[in-house]
Amino acid sequence: MTAASLEHTTVPADTGEVTLLIARRVDPGHEAAFERWAKGILDTAATFPGHLGYGFFRSSGGDAPWFLVHRFRDAGACRTWQESPERAAWFADCDGHHHTEVARRELTGMETWFAEPGSVRPAPPRWKMAIGATLAVYPISVLGALFLLPHLAALPLLLSSAVTACVFNVLMTYVAMPAVSRLLRGWLTP
Repeated sequence: MTAASLEHTTVPADTGEVTLLIARRVDPGHEAAFERWAKGILDTAATFPGHLGYGFFRSSGGDAPWFLVHRFRDAGACRTWQESPERAAWFADCDGHHHTEVARRELTGMETWFAEPGSVRPAPPRWKMAIGATLAVYPISVLGALFLLPHLAALPLLLSSAVTACVFNVLMTYVAMPAVSRLLRGWLTP
């Protein structure tokens, strides 16, 4: 493994949130050294402006990879971390840890709704994501118009719009999108 092979990453030019998912395979007997290294690099990344959090998932055993997840405010914050001397120093100091990157995905926008947990498969095509999101937002819009909007009619437009956006966002994120992505899984990612 060389640091140079791990350094080049293309980050989308998107200005929305970026989730970076990295899968690494660790040679048996070197798990403790890798875990110390991974925790160190994740903690260091967390100090960077625009870093929104991280996750660390141990291997389920055998050849299954370990996963490191970084969330950034936008592509610029992700790029700042990717090009930082601090990150380069961690990769310069990883010889002898016996781990290799086996997959890397950068998820932006709706892709995070359609990503399967623990999977490194690419997101579905954008046109399929658009159809899936439409199928999720349609019933929320209809039910919102029937049951929510009449109760907000007396409020000022900006306040009623804020309430509507919050309710719709929560329902999309926690109810509708998980249900639609489960129902359409075979079609979205055959």
